[in-house]
Amino acid sequence: MAFAPVNFTNQFLIAMPGMGGDTFAGTVIYLCEHTEKGALGLVINKPIDIKLKNLFEKVDLSLDRADLADAPVYFGGPVQTERGFVLHEPHSGEGASTEHYSSSLQIPGGLAMTTSKDVLEALSNGMGPKRVLVTLGYSGWGAGQLEDEMSRNGWINVGAEHGIIFDTPVEQRYDKALSLLGIDIGMLSQEAGHA
Repeated sequence: MAFAPVNFTNQFLIAMPGMGGDTFAGTVIYLCEHTEKGALGLVINKPIDIKLKNLFEKVDLSLDRADLADAPVYFGGPVQTERGFVLHEPHSGEGASTEHYSSSLQIPGGLAMTTSKDVLEALSNGMGPKRVLVTLGYSGWGAGQLEDEMSRNGWINVGAEHGIIFDTPVEQRYDKALSLLGIDIGMLSQEAGHA
């Protein structure tokens, strides 16, 4: 009997206490894609010492949007850390822009992730998505790797709440993501237990 594959797309992965290594300790990851070939996500709660305006300067663009200029860039994960990933709301509904970016993944039921410079150019021109989270690097898993880590209690998952990504102060995102499950950090133990 074949089981339908589990799909965690458009969900948060919340690192459990005791998660191996410092890379993912205390992280919340927004999962952009999950297929039988693997998974790709962006850490949403690890700002780095670069502001968006500085990142724009590095690619010879100016950022005149006051709401974004001083926003931090985030560590999205340990893969391709020289590359930018822009997590943003998809264009939809009345009055939506007809812009399409050359390299953009529309996440079913969720956000969009764009890796092409054209989204930065749109933002630079005062256009583009209203709410964005920009990371350097991403978190990736090979086929079956994420499922294996979850079976060993490395991660807990819950449907993503986009307000946590865009509206919640960064230091509260881990606790808020856990609260979607009705859990607070004090209830979690570092030891994985099996009955």
